[in-house]
Amino acid sequence: MMYQEAERLQMFTRRALLLGTAQALTFGVIGTRLYSLQVQRRDQYALLAEDNRASQRLLMPPRGTIKDVHGRILAENIPTYRVRVIREDAGDLDFLLERLGQLVPLTESQIQAVTRQARNYRSFVPITVAEGLNWKQISAIAVHSPDLPGVVLDAGLLRHYPHEDVLAHVVGYVGPVSESDISIDQDPLLRLPEFRIGKSGIEKTYDQVLRGTAGHSRVEVNAVGREIRELNRQEGKNGTDVTLTLDIDLQKFCFERLSAELSASAAVIDVNDGSVLALTSVPSYDPAGFASGLNHREWRELRDNPRTPLVNKTIRGQYPPGSTFKMITALAALNKGAITPSYEAFCPGHLSLGNARFHCWKQDGHGRISLLQALGQSCDVFFYEVARKVGVDAIAEMAGKFGLGAPTGIDLPGEAPGLVPTSEWKKATLGESWQRGETLVIGIGQGYMLATPLQLAVMAARLANGGIAVTPSLREKVSSDSVSDAPEFAHVDVSAEALSWVRKGMYEVVNGPRGTARSSALKLEGIEMAGKTGTSQVRRINRAERAAGLHKRKDRPWDDRDHALFVCFAPFDKPKFAVSVVVEHGQSGSGAAAPIARDIMTKALQLDQSQPRLIADTGRFVSEG
Repeated sequence: MMYQEAERLQMFTRRALLLGTAQALTFGVIGTRLYSLQVQRRDQYALLAEDNRASQRLLMPPRGTIKDVHGRILAENIPTYRVRVIREDAGDLDFLLERLGQLVPLTESQIQAVTRQARNYRSFVPITVAEGLNWKQISAIAVHSPDLPGVVLDAGLLRHYPHEDVLAHVVGYVGPVSESDISIDQDPLLRLPEFRIGKSGIEKTYDQVLRGTAGHSRVEVNAVGREIRELNRQEGKNGTDVTLTLDIDLQKFCFERLSAELSASAAVIDVNDGSVLALTSVPSYDPAGFASGLNHREWRELRDNPRTPLVNKTIRGQYPPGSTFKMITALAALNKGAITPSYEAFCPGHLSLGNARFHCWKQDGHGRISLLQALGQSCDVFFYEVARKVGVDAIAEMAGKFGLGAPTGIDLPGEAPGLVPTSEWKKATLGESWQRGETLVIGIGQGYMLATPLQLAVMAARLANGGIAVTPSLREKVSSDSVSDAPEFAHVDVSAEALSWVRKGMYEVVNGPRGTARSSALKLEGIEMAGKTGTSQVRRINRAERAAGLHKRKDRPWDDRDHALFVCFAPFDKPKFAVSVVVEHGQSGSGAAAPIARDIMTKALQLDQSQPRLIADTGRFVSEG
């Protein structure tokens, strides 16, 4: 009996030992784990706990403003109001949106966007219903707030373009961030739902400068992410203001003057440093629509308009330069020695080459004519002869020196390159050999030739300034007492004598007794302008149509008429500005484009403070006939 009791005691002792050992091991593991969590890894888990308690939010900085050369606002931020809905407080969302739509206009697409976001976001996250509301709409919502559960009003900043369509193509606009934007730019600001990025114009070119850097706000949140209170805030860096070389007074004048035409463009640049004073394309559009969002109808109207209001024609419109190119043909021949300044040709009204006949614009011809007369009267046959003597490749080389055939490098996105063909280009592109007749039409700026209005202005500027290869720019140059970033431009490799003769020919165009633009001479005492008219064919006229006078009829369909062009610079004795004007399907450079360029040049000179001889006042323009 005693043996059995001792055996049971021994068994109990072993079990107690095993249990105690297991308990010790268990508490040892727990203790070790607790030591690891609370002592060794305390900082790591404290940080995780803090991250669960607090959330970091980005703060959008105010976007920089855009100003003209005199500091006047071209794009700015204005206070705006928006209405939001918190779904968990709204009850029946569809019914709430219907009632809200009676106070502020809501499109079907806006309502669909709200319901879609309501399905994807947490119920306590505010959803923007409409923004850009005026004070009257805000007041109406505030008055009816007891009947609008879940509706909250919020204030923010809206991008505002005070000059609307006058500057749309230059300043551009901002819009919502796309997936492609995010793939290119890793800035965390782009992931904010309400952030706007530059989409076109200066807004796009200088977006990084204008947008600034994000601030940060730490807010305390509960387990489901609801904000409880703000813990601290660090403001970001506001966007930098950008000042342009544009003069808004001149830009407005150009816009109003061009608006009399169905589709036209103009460029004004300083011949000495390439500063762009005006860059105008009509028709245009209001950029505010893109900043706030266009509906489908508005977008289709802009997209399908045959006058292409969305296209900045000054840098994207490509046209045969026509007779405005004749200065380049003359320079190529003079520089190469193919002709001398005293060279003359006989113009009977046409030139025959093989079985082809190349016509002059003057049907009965100009007779024997010199270089200056040929430029002044724009004789086609003279330049057919000159082009044949010098060849297409020499002409193309000279054209490149004066800014044609390649983007100018202006600080705007989407610039078109134009086209200056060569014999190699045709072989590589079309697989065909160059024909002699093609050289003739290139000599008068037709055929494959293409140029933008800005390229033509650059060409005129380089002709005016003695061959300094200025490039156009829109951002005002910054300088200090010791350092200036004013660029140093190279000189075009061309004879100074040849340039002088060409400029004299341009003088004859405007001031000569038989000049093609003599009716568009400046009406400013003591100041003279030099220029060149151009009329470029939209389609080739055959012999039968020419015999019937179709090439001169104004009753042809608008888009079947010739383009009208004019380039000029002034003052002639000390050039300051170069202007180019293109009137799409305007029929005649002398009749449509030259008067506009004359008025724009007059305004530019009147606004120029370095011209003490002029009265700096007049908003009106002189018009003849």
